[in-house]
Amino acid sequence: MPLSPIPALAIRAYTATTALGRGVHAQADALANGRSGLRRNDFGTRPLETWIGRVAGLEDAPLPETLGNWESRNHRLAWLALHQDGVPAAIEAVRGRYGGDRVAIVLGTSTSSIGATEEAYARSVDGRPPADLARTDVHHVHALGAFVQAATGLTGPCITVATACSSSAKVFAQAARLIAAGVVDAALVGGVDTLCGSVLFGFNSLALVSAQPARPLDADRDGLSLGEAGGFAVLERDDDATRPGLRLHGYGESSDAHHMSAPHPEGLGARLAMTDALTRAGLEAGRIGYLNLHGTATPANDRVEAEAVANLFPGDTLHAGSTKGWTGHTLGAAGIVESVFALIALETGLLPGTLNSRTPDAACGPQIRFETARRGIDYAMNNSFGFGGNNCSLVFGRSGGTHA
Repeated sequence: MPLSPIPALAIRAYTATTALGRGVHAQADALANGRSGLRRNDFGTRPLETWIGRVAGLEDAPLPETLGNWESRNHRLAWLALHQDGVPAAIEAVRGRYGGDRVAIVLGTSTSSIGATEEAYARSVDGRPPADLARTDVHHVHALGAFVQAATGLTGPCITVATACSSSAKVFAQAARLIAAGVVDAALVGGVDTLCGSVLFGFNSLALVSAQPARPLDADRDGLSLGEAGGFAVLERDDDATRPGLRLHGYGESSDAHHMSAPHPEGLGARLAMTDALTRAGLEAGRIGYLNLHGTATPANDRVEAEAVANLFPGDTLHAGSTKGWTGHTLGAAGIVESVFALIALETGLLPGTLNSRTPDAACGPQIRFETARRGIDYAMNNSFGFGGNNCSLVFGRSGGTHA
């Protein structure tokens, strides 16, 4: 069945906390000033020789006593990110309009609180975890969704999406379907992933980790820098399309199933996700002003994505870049973080370039920009591509008001 445009969803609040700092202002300031959050790896007792995007202060930010049973690095970051940029007030507003059972929670993560599980194994005695880590609520993939449900008191559907690096982009699509089906009227979406040994050494075992800061789309790139982050957005049925504000206009998802960890060599899945997002948004490719690329700085991913973008978008109107030189690849949180960057671009006209990169790969068309720019745009796209060819593209728009 052919796709057709979908009703837009209003975005009532949005936020991200990354290695760049807490909240939208910290992200925008770092993007504008070319200030990277990457640092030499100091995570764990035997750090790999690499660079990471580590969120400062988590070690000194325990959860409130009433939520102590959920203690983990991932949940600390979730709690911290949740309380930025007016998100709690926006949650209360939609709860007040519709009731808590009509607000869904849809969150993405790649590893959830596996860091706590690693610690439980490391400190186990005779196969038994220590008492402070014998908390079954923490040691599963849905722990993030269940924690946020406990933290907010929302009682609608609660879903955790775990599709690797596309996880917290796909939450927008899942929420849109729930709202369109009449199951709920609003949704809290987002994602959180934190650094842990499984992530660092797992990606290193695939020869994907660079010993230097990531250089996305650079001809000499040699791998990614890993990071951690958390972010959220509040979505709602848009009953007044004339009201100024930010909106989710379209989403596209695909699973090219080419290989467990490598993209399709011709970028078929990536292209399908982008074209489906444009179709659902009712837009031609030339209407997109900014595209946040998945752009991991791994050789295969960047080449394939650059070629797909070059074949789909005009070269004179699109500003496309990867922001992973700022934050590192935040895995299951990449979708929400880079959606926040797209929303910043819409609200402020700040179009991030591609930090650390100097010489464009031969596959890059004129759409790929290394320098940051400023100009007003009406539509932005975010790409998030995960293992197994699990792809998601989102289209956001802005109407009314003036750029900051």
